[in-house]
Amino acid sequence: MATQLIHGLAVEIDGDGDALLCIHGLGGSSNTWTPLLAALSDFRVIRPDLPGSARSSLLQEPLSIEGYALKLEALLSALGIETVHVVAHSLGTIVAQHLAVRNPSKVKSLALFGPLVAPPDAARPNILARAAIARGGAVAMQEIADAIVKAATSRETKVEQPAVLALVRESVMRQSPEGYAQSCEALAAAQSARIERIGIPTLLVTGDQDGVAPPANVAVMSSRIAGSRQVVFDGCGHWTTFEKPRRCMQELERFHASLC
Repeated sequence: MATQLIHGLAVEIDGDGDALLCIHGLGGSSNTWTPLLAALSDFRVIRPDLPGSARSSLLQEPLSIEGYALKLEALLSALGIETVHVVAHSLGTIVAQHLAVRNPSKVKSLALFGPLVAPPDAARPNILARAAIARGGAVAMQEIADAIVKAATSRETKVEQPAVLALVRESVMRQSPEGYAQSCEALAAAQSARIERIGIPTLLVTGDQDGVAPPANVAVMSSRIAGSRQVVFDGCGHWTTFEKPRRCMQELERFHASLC
C-alpha cells in the first residue's frame, strides 16, 4: 500500500488481520521492518516514521518519549484500532514500553529488538553531543553514520555483510539533521517506564555484540517484566533486523504462534 499521511506521520499499512504496530529506533524508518514483513503476513502491519524521522515532519514542540507515545496513540485512534501488538527497535522499545504501561488494555504483546528501558546516565552526555554534531548538516550526518556503522554492527557483519553496512549508513544519512538532533535529545532525556506493570507476553531480543542493549542489561530488564523471554543472537550488533533478519523472523513467528 502507498504511504499515507496520518496526523503528520508518514505511515505504511500492509495486510489484514490483527493490528501490529512497528516502532523504529533512532536513525531508523519504516524500512527497519521491511526485512521481516514475510514473518508478519498474518497481521495488519502499521509502520510509521516517527515524528522528525525519515518522511515524517517535526512536531511544533520538541520531541520526547511522551510526545512519541501520544502521536502513536493518536495514529491508532485515527485507524480505529482498539487492540494492537507492538514490535519495536532501540529507541522505539522505550516508546513501546511507555505505550504498553499507558494502555494496558490496548497493547496485547511486545517484541522488542535491541531493547533498553532508558540510556545509562553515563551515555546521556554523549547522546546530547551527537545532537549538537547533527546540527552541522549533511556532512555531519555522514560522519555520524560512519561512526554508527563502526560501533553498532558486529564484527561478523562488517566482514560478511557489506550491504548491511551500506543500509545502516544510508538509513542514518537520510535523516533530517534537525529531526535526528531532536530524536537524540528525546533519547537522552528518556526515563524508564514502570515496566513491572507490564503483564503481557514480551519477547526481548539482542545481539551478543550489542553495546546499546548488552545481554546482561537485557537480562535485568527481563527480570523486571514477568514472564518475558530473552533471546541473544550470536554475531550480532545493535541493528538486529538488518544484521539477522532470518533469526528475527524465526523468533517473531515462534513468539506470535505462542499467543494463539
